[in-house]
Amino acid sequence: MKAEAALGALAESWEPVSNRIGNDRGRWLVRLAGGGSVFVKAPYDEATAEWLATEALVYQGVEADFLPQLLAWDGELLVLEDLSGAAWPPPWTEQAVAAVCAALDELAAVTPPAGLPPLENLRGLLVDTGWPQIQADPEPLLSLGLCSREWLEAVLPELLAAAEAIELSGDSLVHLDIRSDNLCLRDGRALLFDWNQASIGNPRFDLAEWLPSLAAEAGPPPEHLLPHADGAALAAMFAGFWGARAGLPAPPWGPKLREVQRLQSAVALSWAARALDLPAPS
Repeated sequence: MKAEAALGALAESWEPVSNRIGNDRGRWLVRLAGGGSVFVKAPYDEATAEWLATEALVYQGVEADFLPQLLAWDGELLVLEDLSGAAWPPPWTEQAVAAVCAALDELAAVTPPAGLPPLENLRGLLVDTGWPQIQADPEPLLSLGLCSREWLEAVLPELLAAAEAIELSGDSLVHLDIRSDNLCLRDGRALLFDWNQASIGNPRFDLAEWLPSLAAEAGPPPEHLLPHADGAALAAMFAGFWGARAGLPAPPWGPKLREVQRLQSAVALSWAARALDLPAPS
């Protein structure tokens, strides 16, 4: 098999690995004959083949303590060290939160590898399919029970304006999908993985994206780590992005995706209201 050829070792077993949204396609824990194990990611369609190529750009082009060790990349299969023995939050401790913040600070300071797209290219996805979509059809968001129709109608203009004002441009490497199932802790340091959406842009993006899921997992409120002055537009954007999707049917490749988005939406919606000095969702 290709992984065996890439590693120069025989595989004893292949175990599918599922992430928090319930997707186990193309993800394997491979136990090697003679001992040891590795984590293998394989493409299962054209899009995931492109995603793996983006991940490989990061692993090959960045040297940093927040990256797992790349063992092999043959242009199709990505082989990484097995991190099963690391600590996987939640629960969150102050030390674990500090470790992730330190990793994100390091991430913002590295030189991005050549070939990654600008985050600004995703403005249409991140902004235009958020609050504008909710304005056109508020029922999926309202079905979550996170806010009333009256509250939404009253504050929607300010949420729209705040999200539109988001600054996506920048020179930093951006992960674009920071949450607890895309990171782990080892020897007091955070390791970040799943770089398939890596881009170049605003370094605050990753911190702001992580904070709602952190708070949903009994971590600190978002503003304890990102002041309102820096986070208001990001909070509004994420609240709209997740809120427009969390009430939709779950896709077959991610049966738990909508529940994750609902938890993120609940925190981001309240965070955006506080940051913009709006009434609390009711």
